[in-house]
Amino acid sequence: MELNGEQLIAAPIPDVWKGLNDIDVLAKSIPGCEEISRISPEEIHAKVMFKIGPVRARFAGKLLLSDVVPDQSCSMAFEGSGGAAGFAKGRSRVELKAAEGGTLISYTTEASIGGKLGQIGGRLISASAKKIADDFFQRFAKELGGEVVPLESDAQAE
Repeated sequence: MELNGEQLIAAPIPDVWKGLNDIDVLAKSIPGCEEISRISPEEIHAKVMFKIGPVRARFAGKLLLSDVVPDQSCSMAFEGSGGAAGFAKGRSRVELKAAEGGTLISYTTEASIGGKLGQIGGRLISASAKKIADDFFQRFAKELGGEVVPLESDAQAE
């Protein structure tokens, strides 16, 4: 599955970057986040409850940051297990750019999903992933005291 998109957050780049690296902000921004901790500057562990179609599961996972260029970009490798519900793993890249009205966040994600989740139709998984991403950015913008500014192009999942 691929998920790509852009979001314009009504906040300056330094505030957005700081928020993306603040565990407390992330805990309030990630839909279904039950627990999150920074293990090292490059590693984050989390427990998140997701409902995708008929499958509801608690995922325990980790995120490894690489290619970090402060206030500009980073890459992430992630993996999580939801027990019998399945697993997800993949890579993502995030880039920040100054834009009129705030900071443009561009992201690309490639993920593989297995178990019960892997048996759900791709369209349902893609729609759920897009909703989770949209919810994250709405919550994230609120935590920064701003809002998501509508763009002409929305996230696309394949």
